[in-house]
Amino acid sequence: LCPPTAATSSDEEDDSDASTKPIRSEKKKNPASLFQTGGGLQVGSALRSPSPLLLQAKEERPPSPVIEVDNLEEFVLRPAPQGVTVKCRVTRDKKGMDRGLYPTYYLHLDNDKKVFLLAGRKRKKSKTSNYLISIDPTDLSRGGENFIGKLRSNLMGTKFTVFDNGANPDRANANWSNVRQELSAVVYETNVLGFKGPRKMTVIIPGMNSDNERVPIRPRNDNDGLLMRWQNKNMDNVIELHNKAPVWNDETQSYVLNFHGRVTHASVKNFQIVHGSDPDYIVMQFGRVADDAFTMDYNYPLCALQAFAIALSSFDGKLACE
Repeated sequence: LCPPTAATSSDEEDDSDASTKPIRSEKKKNPASLFQTGGGLQVGSALRSPSPLLLQAKEERPPSPVIEVDNLEEFVLRPAPQGVTVKCRVTRDKKGMDRGLYPTYYLHLDNDKKVFLLAGRKRKKSKTSNYLISIDPTDLSRGGENFIGKLRSNLMGTKFTVFDNGANPDRANANWSNVRQELSAVVYETNVLGFKGPRKMTVIIPGMNSDNERVPIRPRNDNDGLLMRWQNKNMDNVIELHNKAPVWNDETQSYVLNFHGRVTHASVKNFQIVHGSDPDYIVMQFGRVADDAFTMDYNYPLCALQAFAIALSSFDGKLACE
């Protein structure tokens, strides 16, 4: 049972239960080997509880590294360079919501040039939550040439799959090369006991090969995707990540994480994604900095499309309980 104060929609959010202060993380190790699946690495770490709500880091926000975006379509699909955190900003535009439209979300590099990367919006008339993601902020159509990927949820709104812009398996060509890849899946654990507070997330991504390229996952049917592989513990070429559990701080009477100055507002949407074998290596972090602005930082092996879609899943109003 969800207490009424705990159920929050995408645009009416109750973040009042979040109050946090920063902690310092230890120096990072080289994590690339965690994501290589050639050696049959399997990660079965259970979700840990509780999860982070916010961090008010006192550290100054460091400048973003120089990121060159030459070909936008290639860039948003390319894993972050090893050792480089790609720092981005997500903005939510609610214009048109009075006409029945859903908000549009925009992703820009968080640097001086504010380079546009991606835009996303939930489709109307879709049985499940279905977000289209485009490399053109003015073209969010399924049939357009700027369509780059989509995020689709299950009926409950607790499990999400991220696809690129390939074809549905029903329309496969002879050698299957045109079929869409699954780039990520996200599972939100429903809070059946009704405790108000943070979400628990599991993120499933394809592994990386020895050339540090994503292993293509092209399911031939719904029983072959990332979610089913994870549920069946078939973890070949699949990596499991989860959101980092915060640490209780007696002094502030709150759970704390360190966002290194990148997050300034309490929100149940704030999270950090880590690998169970190296919780100090932040694969991705996302958090609120204003009513309709969020920072989104990602590291190897994620690409911008994977990270943005994972962030979009956190906005979905159908999550069973928060």
